[in-house]
Amino acid sequence: MKTLGRRPTSPWRRSAAAALAGALPVLAFPAPGLWWWAWIALVPWLLLARCAPTGRRAAYDGWCGGFGFMLAMHHWLLPNLHVFTFVVAALLGALWAPWGWLVRRTLGGTPSPGRVAVALLVLPSGWLAAELIRSWQGLGGPWGVLGASQWQVAPALRLASVGGVWLLSFLLVAVNVAVAVAVALRRARVPAVAGLAACAVAASAAWVWSPRPGTGERVRIAVVQPGVVAGAHSGERRFDREEELTRRLAGRDVDLVVWGESSVGFDLEERPGLARRLAALSRETGARLLVNVDARRSGGSGIYKSSVLVGPDGPTGDRYDKMRLVPFGEYVPARSLLGWATSVGEAAGEDRRRGSAQVVMDAGNGPAIGPMVCFESAFPDMSRHLARGGAEVLIAQSSTSTFQRSWAPEQHASLAALRAAETGRPMVHATLTGVSAVYDAGGARLGPRLGTDASAAHVYDVPLAHGGTPYTRLGDWPVHAALLVLAAWGAGEGVRALRLRRRSAPGSPVPPARTGHGSPVRPGR
Repeated sequence: MKTLGRRPTSPWRRSAAAALAGALPVLAFPAPGLWWWAWIALVPWLLLARCAPTGRRAAYDGWCGGFGFMLAMHHWLLPNLHVFTFVVAALLGALWAPWGWLVRRTLGGTPSPGRVAVALLVLPSGWLAAELIRSWQGLGGPWGVLGASQWQVAPALRLASVGGVWLLSFLLVAVNVAVAVAVALRRARVPAVAGLAACAVAASAAWVWSPRPGTGERVRIAVVQPGVVAGAHSGERRFDREEELTRRLAGRDVDLVVWGESSVGFDLEERPGLARRLAALSRETGARLLVNVDARRSGGSGIYKSSVLVGPDGPTGDRYDKMRLVPFGEYVPARSLLGWATSVGEAAGEDRRRGSAQVVMDAGNGPAIGPMVCFESAFPDMSRHLARGGAEVLIAQSSTSTFQRSWAPEQHASLAALRAAETGRPMVHATLTGVSAVYDAGGARLGPRLGTDASAAHVYDVPLAHGGTPYTRLGDWPVHAALLVLAAWGAGEGVRALRLRRRSAPGSPVPPARTGHGSPVRPGR
């Protein structure tokens, strides 16, 4: 069969094109960092799904695009998970199948201005629904949320203080939809331009009226990054290096010293000598140390990753056990079914244990701190909960040494800027091997970043902030609004389908046809 003298597009070629189109947004994230690209990156994907011959094909376009997006965003996992990376990308990509169907449903054919206006609300809402589901910890967490690409854009960070990263994602998709309509649908350009204007007005209003966190006193926080330490007895040699770097902070009027994730590879109760060495460092620097213990806890209760505060007399008793673990990296979901993943990649041989509650710690002369471990900094609700609990500084202790030569360290560090802007609290992102960085309460970076080639201890002057942000008070309201939009649209579609079914039912009265002058034509005449 031929259409207009051309062969129909091969389904496989179309699927490959959709996967490529879905992968395009990754260029807006670090390391490429082309933040502006996110505002148009979805246009090819939208245009492809809009022109799908059937709703089923549009859903496939959404699935294939989601696969490309997830694979591109997590490509650095390939050396570790191998073929399982493709399986994960395919499973997560399926979340965008309904979105592809929605694109065709709202923008397919020649949509009316009203339908375009509906698309400007429904399609961003559908995207947020997909991001919400995949943000569940069991599916890998909110890594690669579209709005996170704007971490270095000051106006976007102001919007994050109002509606979190979710509001940024909503606006990004809305703008992409408006651009796609302006490109492909000449008759619908008026509502598209109106949608762009509405986004600009909303962003400007948030910029002008959203409260800014007030700043007060400053604290001096040191980040100790030992760098890559490999080979035999690497845990002990890393501790020696961290100890050496921390001693250099003596006499520098430091209020808090932060080590990275897994900076202490031994249980301090089992190794009291290490606890004494940490206490000696606290006395030398005049500050408490926040270290991270990754070890089997005494008493045989399992392996925990714990943020532990150490003072001049040893551990203070303040401990936070990591609550949200990395799937396959720190535990294998449904190990009885998926345990085979350990044979094809570097999945966890033994599940880590989870903590039960977040903790705000008193750092003595320093600020009240809210610790998180590793990819917990990707979860907006965790940092918001700590800010509401009285944390003055948010701290993420991380280690991405396994992915040292990939985009992962840069992407992970960028999340701290968003968490700071959302909560109106400065945030420290401290790692073992880079990238380490510190951000103020508005999400602007303070001082130098410590890259993946650095082995250093650096002191940052961190201004504390008071007051809260709208996002801290209101929470994930853009997500709730998006779900209401989808529910309202679904109800409207259901009512419309019911009316059409009634009209087409046998015995239904046929409305009189009308002439060109508007006069009814009576049946039988």
